[in-house]
Amino acid sequence: MAKPRIFINMHYMELGGAERALLGLLNAFDTNKVDVDLFLNQHTGEFMPLIPKSINLLPERRGYNAIERSMKQILREGQIGIVLGRLRARRFHKKYYQSLSEKEKAFDSSSFHYVAECVQRFLPSLDDLGEYDLAISFLQPHNIVLNKVRAKKKIAWIHTDYSTIHVNAELELPVWAGFDHIVSISPDCTRSFLSTFPSLKDKIIQIENILSTDFIRQQAELLDVREEMPKSGINLLSVGRYCHAKNYDNVPDITKRIVELGFPDLKWYIIGFGGDEPLIRQRIAEAGMEDHVILLGKKDNPYPYIKACDIYVQPSRYEGKSVTVREAQVLCKPVIVTNYPTAHSQIKDGVDGVIVPQDNQGCAHTMTDAINNKDVLRSITNYLSSHDYGNESEVNKIYRILSI
Repeated sequence: MAKPRIFINMHYMELGGAERALLGLLNAFDTNKVDVDLFLNQHTGEFMPLIPKSINLLPERRGYNAIERSMKQILREGQIGIVLGRLRARRFHKKYYQSLSEKEKAFDSSSFHYVAECVQRFLPSLDDLGEYDLAISFLQPHNIVLNKVRAKKKIAWIHTDYSTIHVNAELELPVWAGFDHIVSISPDCTRSFLSTFPSLKDKIIQIENILSTDFIRQQAELLDVREEMPKSGINLLSVGRYCHAKNYDNVPDITKRIVELGFPDLKWYIIGFGGDEPLIRQRIAEAGMEDHVILLGKKDNPYPYIKACDIYVQPSRYEGKSVTVREAQVLCKPVIVTNYPTAHSQIKDGVDGVIVPQDNQGCAHTMTDAINNKDVLRSITNYLSSHDYGNESEVNKIYRILSI
């Protein structure tokens, strides 16, 4: 009897939480039970070499590889349809954006959904791949899997806390509604999503981000990072894209306050990349924190850095459910997170981490208290070392959808 066939679509394999969550899922699949085809719009990103050899990586395809690249570049390649679609999307989104209130504009996250709607007609069908038993769209927008793939069942993932963003619900609803199931990674993500799309309640299933503890620990041993993160005083670490959600632009001010509160040797390292890098560097200079806030840039393997730090910090404005927080816990690192809306769904304050206020002053003072309290940090480390944060069994929920 032939094994069930699974199709998974993802944008690329850049350094990011969704990409790490996908690696966890791919590593959890038992390919004695299922055949898995991974279709990446672009074969780019630091995590490309980490795709398991048991997963069939489908070739990159023209059209799909132009959705997010420079329009000048794809125009030179003759991908005129995609350029026209993206220009049309820009025009439609501009009109929609102008209709929003100032508050809605500040949190608007609808632009890429307009791109998806407007370019899909120029994307070739993937019918030649045959019919799958299950097609998974791992990161929105979900139009590709909905409209270009043949499958008996289709599921789409939520990775975002919808209480923290503004979306064009009228534009998104028909896409979400076209799927058999919608996967939420946490109860808080479910609540915020259903506050925007209450009619989709019956489609929701919960599958947590899958982490392989063995994989994380093995990767953490592969590099010696002492030259980049020399041990002196307290070393903090954050990992994530340089973007508004991660709140790294406020790290220099928070760091300055902590240094002034009695930690002159403190260093806060940040691994990542993204459009906010110039802003973060500007804030570092303004705060005079060049010796204390160090941007390490992209790293193929962030785990040795997590292992080397004293405390892992997630200073975000909002999160769905942070993969990196759980990874730090796997490596038995005390974790400090800001009090974003979903923080309490992931951290038991004072037990397996510390939750601090989001305002810079409150954050700095509470972080300083935590750093000073060696007993609490030791207790957290001991708790983490005695608990298993792996959850590879979550993949069984996908097997149940396939009735295997």
